[in-house]
Amino acid sequence: MKLVVIGGGPGGYVAAVQAAILGADVTVIEEKCVGGTCLNVGCIPTKALLACSDVLEMSKNSSKFGINLGGEAKVDFDFIMKRKNKIVSQLVKGIEAIFKYRGVKIIKGSGKLLNSRNIEVTREDGSKEIVCGDKIVLAAGSVPVTPKFFKYDGKKVITSDEVLNLNKLPKSMILVGGGPIGCEIGYFLHSMGTEVKVVEMLPHLAPLEDEDVAKQLQRSFKRNKIKYFVGDGISSVEVKENGVTAELKSGKILEAETMLVAVGRRAYTDKLGLENVGIKTDKKGRVIVNEYLETNIEGIYAVGDLIPSPALAHVASREGVVAVYNALLDKRKKMSYKAVPSCIFVEPEIASVGIKESEAKKRGMDYKVGKFDFRSLGKAQAMGKFQGFVKVITDEKDVIVGAAIVGERATDMIGELAVACELGLTAEQVGEVIHPHPTLSEGIMEALHDVHGQCINAIK
Repeated sequence: MKLVVIGGGPGGYVAAVQAAILGADVTVIEEKCVGGTCLNVGCIPTKALLACSDVLEMSKNSSKFGINLGGEAKVDFDFIMKRKNKIVSQLVKGIEAIFKYRGVKIIKGSGKLLNSRNIEVTREDGSKEIVCGDKIVLAAGSVPVTPKFFKYDGKKVITSDEVLNLNKLPKSMILVGGGPIGCEIGYFLHSMGTEVKVVEMLPHLAPLEDEDVAKQLQRSFKRNKIKYFVGDGISSVEVKENGVTAELKSGKILEAETMLVAVGRRAYTDKLGLENVGIKTDKKGRVIVNEYLETNIEGIYAVGDLIPSPALAHVASREGVVAVYNALLDKRKKMSYKAVPSCIFVEPEIASVGIKESEAKKRGMDYKVGKFDFRSLGKAQAMGKFQGFVKVITDEKDVIVGAAIVGERATDMIGELAVACELGLTAEQVGEVIHPHPTLSEGIMEALHDVHGQCINAIK
């Protein structure tokens, strides 16, 4: 069977490789570089930059561990960006190598649906060709939202695409949006020496997280002298030759060399030709799919940021796997979203999964919360990383339905609670598992015990 995938990002390339493993003849159509937004101008380059922030922070605090480096740590921004580019390039080549190993063909160009089986590919030089597939997976991803109000020009007013390819370190920046992008980029630039001002219209940073989680982040920002404004939107923007001026709704005036607009992303359906086939979309322009990720047109599936699901790379990858199983095999797989981890890679890290406590309250659920501060762990004290906590939420049957971790390595540890949440395990079951000592993961065990008032290493 021939499968054509439009888009080579975390949804598309995973779908393509999985389909090849299942025996399909696979072709990927990608306009830019494989790896999509996540690998090229998103998750990976951001983490490469944040790794440099971590090293700088360690060097500044080394004396607290009896390590005297001497002198002053200096930032080589040009080297940092080259290092980031090298990591991205290596990973792109890695995906291309996997394609070659699995026999996946790749065509460089934009793909447009002509009908339910034929796709017109337009290459960079303007030449065209028709590609046919028995089944099609749409995985074109998303692009940053740039409302005209912000006067986006790609120079003074930029998005995450441009900020990750800066030629020089800006002296100052206003970051509009206190979600993962705004917080991560803001944290990195501040550590490099940029004067940062983060603006979030909603009541707290990390607006999709619970308030107690956000408070830990805001304390960290205050401690690190990172300026932020919450519950205050932007009423006007003026772009000048020497920078950007923004007036907040409160009347405050902010000035900076540049402005980063990180207020969301939209499905990139511009060139897909959905109208040629009659594929249905919602009010936000996202492709509508059923629980098997199939569109209203038989044989055409859609995954990732194109559809109304959490816009996260790991979600797109799982959707890619589910979509091709349903496209190629009789065995039908349904997509589950009940245990989707979300992460913010700042200091301290933030990770959550499942239902938030605020959501449980709104639903009127009969729920319990177990909580444990890292400060009480020997490992955290030894590392000097004792900010934050683990929070576990259970339903009336003691089933783990949600969790949040704020602290060192939170984004790694959330995986254990994601498994528990997805499989419907109880706090008692997971709490009885022996966790290694001394580790930060003991905080999970202690929080699970706290659900039943059985936490040993905490005084309340």
